[in-house]
Amino acid sequence: MFHTAKSILRAFLSYPPHPSISSHHATPLIFLHLNPLFLPLTTTTANSGGGDDVTTVSNDEYFAAIHHISNIVRRDIYLERTLNKMRITVTNELVYRVLRSCSLCGTQSFRFFNWARSHSPSYSPTCIEFEELIKTLARTKHWETMWKVVHQLLKDSSRSNTSPSLSFSPEIIEFIIREYGKNGLIDEAVKVFNSCTKAFNCSQTVGVYNSLLFALCEVKNFNGAYALIRRMTRKGTTPNKETYSLLVNSWCKAGKLSEAQMFLEEMSKKGFNPPVRGRDLLIDGLLNAGYIESAKGLVRKMTKKGFLPDINTFNSLLEAICKSGEVEFCIELYHDVCALGLCPNIETYKIMIPLIAKAGKIDEAFRLLHCSIDDGHKPFPSLYAPILKALCRNGQFDDAFSFFSDMKVQGHPPNRPVYTMLIRMCGRGGRFVEAANYLVEMTELNLLPLSRSFDMVTDGLKNCGKHDLAKRIEQLEVSLRGV
Repeated sequence: MFHTAKSILRAFLSYPPHPSISSHHATPLIFLHLNPLFLPLTTTTANSGGGDDVTTVSNDEYFAAIHHISNIVRRDIYLERTLNKMRITVTNELVYRVLRSCSLCGTQSFRFFNWARSHSPSYSPTCIEFEELIKTLARTKHWETMWKVVHQLLKDSSRSNTSPSLSFSPEIIEFIIREYGKNGLIDEAVKVFNSCTKAFNCSQTVGVYNSLLFALCEVKNFNGAYALIRRMTRKGTTPNKETYSLLVNSWCKAGKLSEAQMFLEEMSKKGFNPPVRGRDLLIDGLLNAGYIESAKGLVRKMTKKGFLPDINTFNSLLEAICKSGEVEFCIELYHDVCALGLCPNIETYKIMIPLIAKAGKIDEAFRLLHCSIDDGHKPFPSLYAPILKALCRNGQFDDAFSFFSDMKVQGHPPNRPVYTMLIRMCGRGGRFVEAANYLVEMTELNLLPLSRSFDMVTDGLKNCGKHDLAKRIEQLEVSLRGV
């Protein structure tokens, strides 16, 4: 990719300038405006007849050029001198894409932004580039430089009150507060929060409140976090799901489950009910804190009392239990909640089927797959591939081949990973003729097999005495690779 980018840039720079443009403004590399983002790159060159030849460069070549410029910004000590030699047309899209690509390089991004403004007087940065640079500087802890850019944005926006492109958005305030919180700089985070209205002309939205709540929870200042929520309700700002989740998750992480329950009950009494049920928030909080056993116990109590968890909460619980390998509990819990009336979604099956198939419970995996089909979900490779692999592991190759044929009719067409897995399993089981057939079938579907798949099949066929078939597979590989 790096070589491609260099060749593209070299080709662009070799184009002669248009005769109607002075050499000082000759800009062979032309980037499009920010909207739409994914239009192809175009270059204009002069032909011998005096007209213009318009060359359209593909998206791959365009992003290769962006990648090359970003590498210069990240790695070149004298990046300004190198960029000056390239005669780049500075546009909003160019600056934005390079800044986003260099999101972990604070100093270099700041230097590039300054170069772009000084290199092209016609370039006028919008809030998109300012915000991207501010985020990069905050992410890399260049606080002093970050505030210089913030003040420059405020200064430019005050000069152009009629221009919405330089409006200061609350999202920037939220990002800065959260970054201060991640680094334990809670005093700075509070100062930014208190300065919203006066310094930044930005209202204290629920997102701004949540960002400070996050910062307080990061340093385990639960009293301050609880006081902030009380202030939030007094000011008439309605808490959202994130507000509840942040505090509940933090309390659960600190082992303060009773405080989390009391908080939810108090908010309910005041009329601020969370967008999701409090029990589900508690389960999510316990899972996020790593207390799987406590979450399981809470779900058991709920199901015994006839209460159902939210489907997203249930899926989160299943995923957490899957990592611990408790297959029997997952199956039991699944049957219990379904008996109470919970309707699984496709995410439930995507979690359950691979887990159960890997544990060797093939009948149960089949039952879940058929349940998903009955629910109207069309089977796709990530659902039936684990069952296919489990059948091969058990040596049930005939059943696996029959099941695979059924899935090709009922489900999505098999993809390259499924064919590769099936060929590998056939090779392990000594079924090299079937593996060869699947290789041929892949090529008919324009799916290029891996080189190691060809090697395994041809070696296996030769060891089995199938030399003619092995030779045909070798010829097929040669024709595909174009060797």
